[in-house]
Amino acid sequence: MMLPLLDLQGVGRTYSSGGEPLTVLTDVSLSIRSGEFVAIMGASGSGKSTLMNIIGCLDKPSSGSYDIRGIAVASLDGDALAALRRDTFGFIFQRYNLMSDLSAVENAEVPAVYRGMAKTAREVHASDLLRELGLGDRLQHHPNQLSGGQQQRVSIARALMNGGPVILADEPTGALDSKGGKEVMAILVKLHGLGHTIILVTHDSDIAAYANRIVRITDGRITSDELQNKDEAVVQTQPAETAMDAKAGGAVLGESLKMAFRSLLNNRMRTALTMLGIIIGVASVVALMAIGNGAKQDVLERIQAMGTDLLTIRRGPPAVHASGGTVTSFLPEDLQFIDSVAGVSLAAPETELSSLLRFRDQDLIVTAVGTGEDFPRVHDWPLQSGVFFSAEHVKRYAQVVVLGQTVVKNLFPGGTNPLGQYVLIGNAPFMVIGVLSSKGLSGRGDDMDNSAWLPYTTAGARIFGQRFFNSIVVRVKPGADMGVVQAGLHTLLIKRHRKEDFNIRNMADTIATANETQNTLTYLLAAIAVISLIVGGIGVMNIMLVSVTERTREIGIRMAIGARSFDVMFQFLTEAVMVCFIGGLAGVIVGIGGGLATSALAGWRVIFTVAPIVVAFACAFLTGIIFGYLPARKAAHLDPIEALARD
Repeated sequence: MMLPLLDLQGVGRTYSSGGEPLTVLTDVSLSIRSGEFVAIMGASGSGKSTLMNIIGCLDKPSSGSYDIRGIAVASLDGDALAALRRDTFGFIFQRYNLMSDLSAVENAEVPAVYRGMAKTAREVHASDLLRELGLGDRLQHHPNQLSGGQQQRVSIARALMNGGPVILADEPTGALDSKGGKEVMAILVKLHGLGHTIILVTHDSDIAAYANRIVRITDGRITSDELQNKDEAVVQTQPAETAMDAKAGGAVLGESLKMAFRSLLNNRMRTALTMLGIIIGVASVVALMAIGNGAKQDVLERIQAMGTDLLTIRRGPPAVHASGGTVTSFLPEDLQFIDSVAGVSLAAPETELSSLLRFRDQDLIVTAVGTGEDFPRVHDWPLQSGVFFSAEHVKRYAQVVVLGQTVVKNLFPGGTNPLGQYVLIGNAPFMVIGVLSSKGLSGRGDDMDNSAWLPYTTAGARIFGQRFFNSIVVRVKPGADMGVVQAGLHTLLIKRHRKEDFNIRNMADTIATANETQNTLTYLLAAIAVISLIVGGIGVMNIMLVSVTERTREIGIRMAIGARSFDVMFQFLTEAVMVCFIGGLAGVIVGIGGGLATSALAGWRVIFTVAPIVVAFACAFLTGIIFGYLPARKAAHLDPIEALARD
């Protein structure tokens, strides 16, 4: 004996939602063979729609059993139930349940998306179905451009799209006039003649009369099950199904991208405001990292401009703050011993003091530097004009001076040649014998060109009133080990001074420290920017939650026609990712533009590198996934029945 197509035995359905349990179906047993035309008839509230939902696998019975072709529905998980709805049933709803932003042909082809039919094939198939239903001239019309009868025909085409054997029609004529109702019923009769099993829910006896079999239900119980006196025999074959063996992945991805793009366009203002947080976050990361990299490079170049093979010996013991001002360490006698240390190329003593420099009626506060004849070679600082003082000048306390570019520009306007001129430093006259080339800012941000260099002997006697030096800068020979030279100097000075009243700084260590400091500042800027990106992500999540609420009915429709939970989740996750993807691209463009504008307007140096741009964009992409997951998960776990009932 052939198994019935659908078999319900002792089915009951009870709802419990906060109050007293509500029993809608009680001990319902019903078997339907392939090819039957069955009308389930009852008054409003009788339980007929609930029975229809259970038959269509939109709802599950609280008790009893339900088998489809001998397979127990209770044993199937959510994805298997979705596949069963997709391949077995075609739904025709009283309120049509068409998606308003899709055309007639797009509405009709949606079930085939979840079965994996190629785009071209499903468009052709959907168009053919609509033409057979008399809508050949309405293929690209949207639901609001169609009459009620035309919308119901689109709903019928959608029900037939996957070639499922069972058509479930829930009050299909309830929203139509008499003419439209007759046209729809004529289509259902025709489909029955082609071998489809038709299950019709209605309260209208005239509509029920089209069926071969009428099942009456009252207060959740079947009260009668009658065969009509029809000429047609029950057809035991099923309509041929369209071959659709492709997996749904590619089709669902294409549909998700299309729906995401359409959703963004339909809500332009909301989309723009949602993207704004992402754009600000990404742009901040890109621009601030570029500005930070530029500042870092500036500082490093300034330090490197002073020489990377230098050791600076300062007075005062190490790790004692401001001790240099109270310790007398370096005397001229130390220089010859420092020159004798292996690996030392040159050594230049340095003592600095802010002093008033005057030329005629022009005054300028400069940094007066007492140093030796090797200063230009130690610091790799060439002369622009004139000469630097010699060892002989140092020895005989010569009152000569070499000026920096800033001093020359301020004291000798109009192109006056400073060489041979006399300037006053304090009350002592000095003859200008040379001008150094421009060096720019130091690592501390001081203008190195606003300086005047004098022999340390003269400076100590006439300006500073002291014989000792504040520091000695040592240039290491090429190829020599900085660490070994530093250790040699340390040993020498300990031996000479009999105590550690000095500290030695390696320029390589200075560069490393500056590098770490600038990196810390850059990362701090990036962290602030990332916070704005997170805030933008929260905005994306909020908007997606609103979108899920607004489109709950659409979600129910998609689930009814075969969408799995994963398909629904993937669609909403795609929308969130697309918002962040587009926002990320825009943010990169805005960030680069903002960095360039800052460079042009403020004169700051900006350096764009690939890594921060890639990281910022990747963070935007991940933001879409992370903050889009919760709304997508909420959408995927909606109950189809509750979703369909939502206005």
